[in-house]
This record gives sequence, C-alpha cells and structure tokens, in this order.
Amino acid sequence: MSAPGPFDYREIDDVVHGRVRLALMAYLSGAGAAEFSEIKAKIGGASDGNLSVHIRKLEEAGYVRVEKRFRGRRPQTLCHLTEKGREAWIAYIRRMETLLRPRAGK
Repeated sequence: MSAPGPFDYREIDDVVHGRVRLALMAYLSGAGAAEFSEIKAKIGGASDGNLSVHIRKLEEAGYVRVEKRFRGRRPQTLCHLTEKGREAWIAYIRRMETLLRPRAGK
C-alpha cells in the first residue's frame, strides 16, 4: 500500500467535516465559547435536538467542552472549544488547503 497522497480523502476528520459540526467548529474557533442559543442563531437551520446531537459528537471526540449552568432560574448550556478541538480545527483547515492548492503540471 502506498503512502497517502495530497488528495487522500481519508485524512479528512469526519468528526469536523459534517455540515453542522463544521459550522459549529468554525464559529467556536473565533468565539472560543458560546451559549447554545447563540450557536443556534449563528449557524441556523438546526433544531435544538439536531444541534445537541452534533455538540455531543464533538464533546465525545474531546473537541468541545459543555458547561451546564443556570442564569437566574433559566438553564444555560455553554460550549467551549478545547485545545484538542482547536488543534483538530487547524489540522482540518490545513488539510482543506492542501486539497485546494493548485498543483504544478496539471
């Protein structure tokens, strides 16, 4: 078996690559942390349940840390991008850049 080439799709992190998770990681990479309602409003198109499933998948991978707390009497879910998550995000972006980079001798 040969070494992976620059267009080897298997090197793309499937945890990050899902549409909702990709949007969530992109938002958190700038924000660092955000409330569930803020994330839902910014990335749009996901129901509460669907967004929760995607957050859980990122949490299980160690990319996001979830903090549950109360503001007054209202429950609040805060999502934090972890160091592992930031590293995975940077690796994902670098991989995409490699895939998109023009090649000499097309």
